[in-house]
Amino acid sequence: MRAASMTAALLCAALPLAACKIVPNPDPEEVAAANMSDEDRMAAWVDENWDARVLPAAEDNRTTWPAFSAALEEGLQPAGEAEGLRPSDNGPWFFFMQGEGQVVEANLDSRARRMELDMDGDGSADIALQLGPVVRGTALRDALPFVSFTDFRDQIEFAKLGRALNDRATANLPELSGDLTGSTVAFTGVFGLNSSAETPMAVPTSLEVRP
Repeated sequence: MRAASMTAALLCAALPLAACKIVPNPDPEEVAAANMSDEDRMAAWVDENWDARVLPAAEDNRTTWPAFSAALEEGLQPAGEAEGLRPSDNGPWFFFMQGEGQVVEANLDSRARRMELDMDGDGSADIALQLGPVVRGTALRDALPFVSFTDFRDQIEFAKLGRALNDRATANLPELSGDLTGSTVAFTGVFGLNSSAETPMAVPTSLEVRP
């Protein structure tokens, strides 16, 4: 066997270079990534970028409820230009919000849990917070200025990224139970608007309930 191996090596050395194909050893990390599902690959992307890029982007582009609501009185376009982001020219305006409001209604008994907050003291809901685990929309993905569809393999993978970001955001929220009506909630989150008449439905990235 050893002699046969040496003979093969000598024959390869004697042949023209084009006749001997040298195959490099595969990169273990590339092999592992290729074998991952879309869900696992996008979850890994979120793990890598959450603290390094996602949260800093939210911090750098955040607005406050008073600033947002004052700008919105002039219309969505002026509010977006002053306080928001619009990665797509034909898409919604996105707002990274930091605010504090009083719970006027909360549904914690479904998989699409949510709470509605009064932000200006008039007793009516001004914004809804989606608490998951089921979250509607992809506002968190679509608002990030460094994320582009062309950076991902296809529409399916891009959709899985939106789900992975929502999952990470809601996983960071505290456990909530009981009747929260009347409680004060401080939060940071993101939402998109196509019209100034819409009630914002935000995906919170942090949340604190105060008595």
